Amino acid sequence: MDKIILKNMTFYGYHGVFEEEKRSGQTFIIDAVLYADLSEAGKTDALDRTIDYGAAYHLIRKIVEDERFDLIEALAHRAAMALLSRFEKIERVALTVKKPSAPIDGAFDYMAVKIERSRDDMI
Repeated sequence: MDKIILKNMTFYGYHGVFEEEKRSGQTFIIDAVLYADLSEAGKTDALDRTIDYGAAYHLIRKIVEDERFDLIEALAHRAAMALLSRFEKIERVALTVKKPSAPIDGAFDYMAVKIERSRDDMI
């Protein structure tokens, strides 16, 4: 299966369980892998035969920056389902949401969730 990779997209959002997270917000880093058959795009060199990764980026950005979730699991699910709904060529999405400023007392690079969703999950 072919894939389009959007890596280390950085956005500022207001997601979290704690009031401080909801009020002050924080940085979220998103990785998305869009699985699709890209053979027609390769043969034709035509944008309408692939997934416009600029449009995918802006869809993810809008969800992260304009919507609010307690859990990054819910944020990941919403973004994955929106990608599947918007781009019919996507067969499966792997999406990672990284939270580098998670409210945990300790040293770490980030906390994250990684989910995978497919067309079968849209039912």
